[in-house]
Amino acid sequence: MAINKENMIKTDMLIIGAGPTGLFTVFEAGLLKMKTHLIDALAQPGGQCSEIYPKKPIYDIPAYPEILAGDLVDRLMEQIQPFEPGFTFGERAQTLEKLDDGQFVVTTNKGTKHQAPVVVIAGGLGSFEPRKPPIENIVDFEERGVAYIIKDPEVYRDKKVIIAGGGDSALDWAIYLADVASEVALVHRRNEFRGALDSVEKAAELAKLGKIKLYTEAEVKRLYGDEHLEAVVIKHNDASKGETYVETEHFIPLFGLSPKLGPIGDWGLEIQKNAIKVNNAYDYQTNIPGVYAVGDVNTYPGKLKLILSGFHEAAVMCQSAYQRINPGKRYVMKYTTVGGVEGFDGSKKEAKKEVVQSIV
Repeated sequence: MAINKENMIKTDMLIIGAGPTGLFTVFEAGLLKMKTHLIDALAQPGGQCSEIYPKKPIYDIPAYPEILAGDLVDRLMEQIQPFEPGFTFGERAQTLEKLDDGQFVVTTNKGTKHQAPVVVIAGGLGSFEPRKPPIENIVDFEERGVAYIIKDPEVYRDKKVIIAGGGDSALDWAIYLADVASEVALVHRRNEFRGALDSVEKAAELAKLGKIKLYTEAEVKRLYGDEHLEAVVIKHNDASKGETYVETEHFIPLFGLSPKLGPIGDWGLEIQKNAIKVNNAYDYQTNIPGVYAVGDVNTYPGKLKLILSGFHEAAVMCQSAYQRINPGKRYVMKYTTVGGVEGFDGSKKEAKKEVVQSIV
């Protein structure tokens, strides 16, 4: 079928997803003088960091002992500003077509067409729904005390809060809200937590200090209240302990997200457990030459779903993409500490060579 190329958005690299990995891909591509354009179904950049937990502290970004997710997005946007990326927000990448000349055309659900020789899928977990606990009347209290994500922790200032879950999100938020809420309880159906050891130790220490109430080998089974949540019933695995009635104003079950690839799953990509298989031995390319996948959306042996991993994958992938766009052209990588960062408008952040020399 012939494609109308009028009003087509053309770029060197088309990035599906404007989360942290997608944004950092812009920076790495910019260093190689490749223009980029990003498509994201959300109305703003940042992916989950902006939409779901902008106030959540992140602890594993190099040089930042702690940084809020929203602030990380702001720093990434500042970092890529010299490279002038294009954005299509509020539209979902719907179809992928390959032209006779090897170029790709991605059309959104609103009909916007984008053309590029390289497509990079950096869609994170894709579209997602929170995993809800099997509590009969939980839907009745949604927006009335029950929430599955925390966007603004100030909502819980001086409130009684119960968090359920055993992973990093549950632990991190329980630790964070210990200094915000009047009371914090953490409920987990097992004794062992799945989160980072440091977080487990912090939560245990706060429990000893009385700042977090821990209920392990237990589950929230019932919710009570009229116009707003007033209490929950916690059932213990040990039948001899029976049930515990706990007054609270907020219940936050953090059991993760159920990810879905959406239309991308119909593009002919090799999928394994709702993630896109890539060649991690070389360049994170998919089974379709010219289509890459980086960040949480991909999978390979030894994969770690960390923002840091996505940053590394983006850097490696861009080297391969450059060779694909410029076959036979040799590129010599230069460290930004030596060459600085030059934008497409000719502006340049010069490397502070005098500082380097004084250190040496």
